Amino acid sequence: MTSSSSLDSRSSVLRAFESFRDDLDDHNDRRERLIKSSRDITNLSKKLIFLLHRTVTEDPAEFDDHALRQRAAARAKGKLCEIQSLFAALREELVGDRFWRYQRNVSPGLQEYIEALSFAHYLEHRTLISYDQVQSTLTDPGGLPYFPLPLEDYLLGLADLTGELMRFAIAAIPRHGGRQKASDVCGFVRACKADFERLTPYFKELRKKQSVTAQSLEKIEDAAYAVAVRTSEFDLPPELLDDLVAQTLARAADQSNFGDVSRRKQVREYGHEIEDG
Repeated sequence: MTSSSSLDSRSSVLRAFESFRDDLDDHNDRRERLIKSSRDITNLSKKLIFLLHRTVTEDPAEFDDHALRQRAAARAKGKLCEIQSLFAALREELVGDRFWRYQRNVSPGLQEYIEALSFAHYLEHRTLISYDQVQSTLTDPGGLPYFPLPLEDYLLGLADLTGELMRFAIAAIPRHGGRQKASDVCGFVRACKADFERLTPYFKELRKKQSVTAQSLEKIEDAAYAVAVRTSEFDLPPELLDDLVAQTLARAADQSNFGDVSRRKQVREYGHEIEDG
C-alpha cells in the first residue's frame, strides 16, 4: 500500500516537472523568435532611414523641395508595408498579456521602426507623428491593434528621430534653400527637446537620450551659425549665396580629411602607423 502511494506521488511529481519543462521550452522558443523578428525589423528600419537620406540628397540639381519630399515618402511606403507585415506576424505571439511579458524583446525593433516612420512622416508633412498615428500603422484592416503601443517606446523612437534630423539638416545646407531648411529643422528639434524635457522624470531612458538630442541640436546650431556668419559678409542673391555655401563646405571637408589622407599615406609607405612624439 505504501509502495503504491509512493509510486503515485513520484509520478505526479514527474508529470508536474514535465509540464514545467514544456512551459520553459515554449517560453524560450517564443523569446528567440521575437528577438529574431525584432532584429529583422531593426535592419529593415535602418535601411529605410538610409533610403530616405539618399532620396533627399541624390539629385543636387533638383530645386523643388516639395517634389523631393514626396518622392521620399513614396519610396518609403513599400518598406513600411514590409516592416508592418512583420509586426502583423507577431500578433499571435503577443496575444493578451504575453506582450507585456515579452515587451523588452520587441522594444528595440519597435523603437527603430518608430524612428524610421517618424522621419518619413516629417519629410512628407513637416510635423511630428502622433501616438495615435503610430498605433494606427500597427493595426489590422478591421482596426484592431496587433498589440498596445507602449508610450515609452513611442517617446524613445521620437528621441532617436532628432539624430536623423540633424544629419538631414547638415546635408541640406549646401543645397538651394538648404539654409532655411536647416533653420526650420533646428527650431523643430529645439521644440522637441523642450517637450521631451517635461517627460524625463517619468521615463529614465528618455533622460539619457536627452543628452544625445542636445548634442544633435548643438551641431545643427553650430552649422547654421557658421553659415549665417559667412554669408553675412556678402551682399548677394540667395542663389549665389547657396553656391558660395556649397563651395565653402566642400573646401572645409577637403581640409578636414587632409590629416587622415596623410596618415593613410604613411601607413601605406611604412607598413604601420607612426606614433606621435
